[in-house]
Amino acid sequence: MVDTIHWADVIAEDVLKKGDKHLVATGITPSGHIHIGNMREVVTADAAYRSLIDKGADANFIYIADNYDPLRKVYPFLPESYAEYVGKPISEIPCPCGNCANYAEHFLKPFLEALRRLGINPQVYRADEMYRAGRYTEAIKTALVKRDAIARILEEVSGKTVAPDWNPFNPRCNQCGRITTTKVTDFDLEAEIVGYVCACGHSGTVPMAGGGKLTWRVDWPARWAVLGVTVEPFGKDHASKGGSYDTGKRIVKEIFGHEPPYPIVYEWIMLGKQGAMSSSTGVVISISDMLEVVPPEVLRYLIIRTKPEKHIQFDPGQPLLTLVDEYERLRTLFRENNPSLGVFQSRVYELSRATGICQSEVPFKQMVTIYQVARGDFDQILKIVKRSGFSIEDKKCIKELTKNVSKWLKLYAPPFAKFNVKEKVPVQAATLSEPQKAFLSAIADLIETRGEISGEEYHMLIYSAKDEGSELNRLIAEKLNNPAPQVDPRELFKAIYISILGQNSGPKAGWFLSSFEKEFLVERFKEASTYSPEKQE
Repeated sequence: MVDTIHWADVIAEDVLKKGDKHLVATGITPSGHIHIGNMREVVTADAAYRSLIDKGADANFIYIADNYDPLRKVYPFLPESYAEYVGKPISEIPCPCGNCANYAEHFLKPFLEALRRLGINPQVYRADEMYRAGRYTEAIKTALVKRDAIARILEEVSGKTVAPDWNPFNPRCNQCGRITTTKVTDFDLEAEIVGYVCACGHSGTVPMAGGGKLTWRVDWPARWAVLGVTVEPFGKDHASKGGSYDTGKRIVKEIFGHEPPYPIVYEWIMLGKQGAMSSSTGVVISISDMLEVVPPEVLRYLIIRTKPEKHIQFDPGQPLLTLVDEYERLRTLFRENNPSLGVFQSRVYELSRATGICQSEVPFKQMVTIYQVARGDFDQILKIVKRSGFSIEDKKCIKELTKNVSKWLKLYAPPFAKFNVKEKVPVQAATLSEPQKAFLSAIADLIETRGEISGEEYHMLIYSAKDEGSELNRLIAEKLNNPAPQVDPRELFKAIYISILGQNSGPKAGWFLSSFEKEFLVERFKEASTYSPEKQE
């Protein structure tokens, strides 16, 4: 593998050319479920921040909840009754479930908890609190005074005509509470108030501190100046020619006298065949929901391994197992200090990990088998985990992995990944051939005489059946009264799955068999080797 510098380190090196003190910012509007497409922004920001810290920078990391933005429309997940709130700030709209302070907090709370579980801990700002505290007041004054200059920049960069009555500030109507239906009529810089007229028929004045907000294309560059942002990731929609970053660059420099932040433009995460995730269209899996299915370090790995400018295809079904396998192989190589692991892959692993993240020794795919063998019983799961050669000291992490697997089996697992251990020999055992029955009887004899057998040993034992002279091959030959039996390992694996599950296939045989107590396997294989429907009647 060719060693390559990781993209986060490339960004950090570029940023450090401009100085050692930096503020990495990310901002998402909590107007709907904050999904794993949004997660790309915060994980990308976190990776850049961690790389800056690793290189000795004086860096901080913030998240701004744009909770003073208006509700744009009645989204598919909302009842029609929310039509009356369209145009009002989402921090001033009732919570959909009634258990949070407001609409924005309903979506923000699970998102912030998800960040904690991902090991991401930015300082959190809420836009409504910043406006009310007067953090934007000077920027509002500047924008109001330089309204014409801002309008000229918007027209020159975006190519769109700015309406004659356009204003960079949106007052919040004292009567209807909307910020999308008002127009500025005048302002008083000394008194710090803005006069307005609203489409609802009301007019009046509002304070600059909390009485409204700057329009998005002005709010964003104002934020860079107010907070001193030097690095920020954002989606490709903002990076399009004439888009909000292009206009923001000029506004922050020419109007607010601040340098624009280093841009990290990222592509979308595509959800299976459904396309790009979007809260407004309903094509979404929330980060909180996904963390119930996937270990947090795997979700980080999904983002960290890919350059921001490349889109990510995410499918929580069968492809998820491939993703987890890939991460777990990387983890093993890193822990073993394997020389085949290059600098780039080592860095991918380092950035996928985070303080406080659980990391179970048990592979995800193996836990899928263990969970189903144990029928979800946690005490039984612990016994199997221990019997499989893993430590059970960190029960919390094992429990988290168990919950992940349980949810994945319920929501996303393909049919072939699911199985049900039959309490008695399945009727399908009647289809077993004589060689298959001889094999089951022979392996039962061998298992009975041995101590604990690992998954790898089970796997090798089954394959040894085809080797003339092996103990298992000799036993099969005796039972068939045939000195040179023709043994097909595929038929032997099939016999195992039929005798336990009543189906022709199942999970990886070694893991599968090592999940059972020896006594169960001996009894089941012996019963299956002599099974006939007549005996059962």
